[in-house]
Amino acid sequence: MFVKKALKGIPLAIVLCVIGAPNVHSKDLLSAGTTPSAPEEPKKSETITLGELLKIAVENNPAIQASESAAHAKKASISAARTLPDPTVTLQSMGDVIPGKLQRGDPSSARVIGVEQEIPFPGKLGLKGKIASIEAEVEQLNHTQTRRQIVAELKQAYYELFLVTKSMEIVRTNMKLLQDLAEVAETRYRVGQGIQQDALKAQVEISKNIERLLKLDQRRVTAEAQINRLLNRPPDAPLGKPADFQKAELKYSLEELSQLAKLNSTALQVREREVERGQRTVELAQRGYYPDFSFGFNYYDREENPKMYGWMLKASVPLYFWRKQRPESESARSSLESARKMRESTTVSLDSEIKQLYTVATSSDRLVKLYATVLVPQTKFSLQSAIANYQVGKADFLTLIDSFLALQEVELKMYESLSDFEKALAQTELLVGTDLTG
Repeated sequence: MFVKKALKGIPLAIVLCVIGAPNVHSKDLLSAGTTPSAPEEPKKSETITLGELLKIAVENNPAIQASESAAHAKKASISAARTLPDPTVTLQSMGDVIPGKLQRGDPSSARVIGVEQEIPFPGKLGLKGKIASIEAEVEQLNHTQTRRQIVAELKQAYYELFLVTKSMEIVRTNMKLLQDLAEVAETRYRVGQGIQQDALKAQVEISKNIERLLKLDQRRVTAEAQINRLLNRPPDAPLGKPADFQKAELKYSLEELSQLAKLNSTALQVREREVERGQRTVELAQRGYYPDFSFGFNYYDREENPKMYGWMLKASVPLYFWRKQRPESESARSSLESARKMRESTTVSLDSEIKQLYTVATSSDRLVKLYATVLVPQTKFSLQSAIANYQVGKADFLTLIDSFLALQEVELKMYESLSDFEKALAQTELLVGTDLTG
C-alpha cells in the first residue's frame, strides 16, 4: 500500500497491488476500510451459491406452491367431466292424503319408486373430458412456467447482488489507495514539491467513490430484498456473500435457440393447448344441436292389485337453437380464432425477445473477453507506466490519478458485462424452456 511520503519512493509491493487487479476467474482483493460517511463495510459472512438459493426457492416459494395446487385441482376435475350426471330417485305415493296409505279398491292407488338417468347425446361427455384434460395440461404448464419464472428472477437477482458486491469491494479497495494518494499529494504540497490541485483532485475522486458506494449499497439492499421475497423470507433477512462462479458459455446460435423455443417454450405450449381446447369446444357446441336423453324406470306397489312396472324415455328438443345453440357455436368459433391469433402473436414475440436477449448475451460475452484479455491488462500497464513516469518526473499527479481511475472503471465494467451476460442467459432460458448452461 502507498506509504505516506513522496511517490518517488513507492515500494514495488504497492505497484503489484494496483496492477494485480482481479479478473473474471480469480479471487478479488480484500476490501479495505472506508471513510466514515461511506456505507459501512459488511462483516465477513458465509458465501452462498446460486444452487443453494434455487433449491430453497423451489421448496418454499408460495407462487410455485399455489400453481402446483391449481394444477392438482384441475387434474382432479377430469373424472367428473367425463361422468354421467347423477341419477334421480323418486318416491311417490298416490292414494290417501296420509303419506304411504293406499285407498282400498282403487287400482290407481300405489306407492311408486322410480329412478331416472340423464344421458347426454353420444360424444358430449367424451368432448367434455377432453376439454377438462386439456385444461389440466394448461394448468400444469402454467405451474412449470411459474417455476421457471421464479428461477429466472432469482438468477437475475443473484447476479445483480454478485455485481454489486464485487463493485463495492473494488471501490472500497481503491478508496483506500486514493486516500493514500491524497495524503501523499498533501504532503508534497506542504513541503513545496507539489500543487494544491493534486490533493484536491484526489479528494474529489474519493467523494465520487463515496457517492458510488452509497448508490451501490441501495442496489444491494434492493437485490437482497428481491432474493428474500423469492425465498419467502422477510425482506431484511440476512444473506451471505455471493460465491465466485465460472462464467457460463452460450453454446447455441440464434436459429438453434428459436428451434428450442418451438419445442420447449411453456408459453407456446400453453397457446397450442388453448387452440386445441378451442377446437374441442367448437365440436361440443355443434353437438348442442342434438338432443339429450333421460331414461327412467318405475315400480308400482299396489296392495290388493298386481304389482306394476314402467319405464320412460325422454329427449330434449333444441327448439330455440337460433337463440341458444347458434350463439354458443359462434362464440366457440370466435374463441378458437382468438386462440389461434394468440398463438401466432406468442410465436412472433418469442422470436423477437430471443433475438434481443441473444444480442445482449453475445455482446456482453465479447465485452467480458475484451475487458479480461485486452482492456484490463492494457490499463494495468498504463497505470504502471504512469507510476514509473511520475517517479522520475515525466508525468504529473493528475495523469497518475486518471490512470488509476481508468483501471477501476474497466474492472467495474468487466463485472457489469459479466452480470449482463448471465442475466440475459437466465431470461433466454425462461423463453426457450430449457437449461442452456448444461
